[in-house]
Amino acid sequence: MNDLSPNPAPLVGAPRPSVGSRLLRTVVATVLYFAWFAGLVGLRPEHSVLYGIMLFLYWSSRRGQRLLLALSPLIAYWIIYDSLRIMPNYTVGEVHIASLYNAEKQLFGIGEGALRQTPNEWFATHSYQFIDVLSGFWYLSWVPVPLLVAIYWFLTNKERYARFVGAFVFVNILGFIVYYLYPAAPPWYVAMHGFNLVPQTLGSTAGLSRFDAWLGVEVFKGIYAKNSNVFAAMPSLHSAYPVVVAYYVIRAGRWPVRIGAVLFAVGIWLAAVYTSHHYILDVLAGITCALVGVTLWEGLITGRVGRPWFRRFVTAIQ
Repeated sequence: MNDLSPNPAPLVGAPRPSVGSRLLRTVVATVLYFAWFAGLVGLRPEHSVLYGIMLFLYWSSRRGQRLLLALSPLIAYWIIYDSLRIMPNYTVGEVHIASLYNAEKQLFGIGEGALRQTPNEWFATHSYQFIDVLSGFWYLSWVPVPLLVAIYWFLTNKERYARFVGAFVFVNILGFIVYYLYPAAPPWYVAMHGFNLVPQTLGSTAGLSRFDAWLGVEVFKGIYAKNSNVFAAMPSLHSAYPVVVAYYVIRAGRWPVRIGAVLFAVGIWLAAVYTSHHYILDVLAGITCALVGVTLWEGLITGRVGRPWFRRFVTAIQ
């Protein structure tokens, strides 16, 4: 990957669509958006709120339209992720429960013979309040940290923002594909249901319940009670996101920030296993997914075909 170049100069005098043209686009987008969510996904209040924000930005000003365009990759990611509920991955392929559990135990198990346990099982009986709290804060940071990085680069360097956000979405798409190719149950599922398939299982806080108990709140309970994507443990996208953050921060940041990015990644990986949300194999798959995704993305936007549209996007959000 070449060094990140300065922001290109914005286009001057680009024609603005007429009011009639924008009105027609709004009507078409509104019909398609609500037909999709009301007819297939299931319309919820947050869908209307999101659309209201998009509508406001589109009609507010040119600056609002540029912001909407800059946010469009993240909006597309959210829509795609939310739409996975239309066809859950357990309906299209075999859910790997026992095979993944046994592989984890064989490769990383603790103990010998009949007493051999997966690391998740071992941590379930060897938990410590300090690590419970630390793991909870690490797990809560997996969205705010990438978001803060994106906001900082949006304000300071639009090209870095576009590279980072594009890679984030691209890695997610790869992860979603693997979800359908290899549906897999998380460790907490085996602890609760054994190796039996219970298709409509709701999410579980698992080891993160200890964090909720320590604070006397239901932070993670509120998050995971809405999770309908239980059989999406492989790869761990929780483990992939900090790799994307570290990749771009290490290239562009100063040493204290670089060290922070590495600690953020390692903390998420350890917390994922410690709280029984992922096997070590899931974490390794997430890291691999991120590295492959970033490499492919950088090759795409620096290649002959991808460079022109990427440059146009960066210019358009100036």
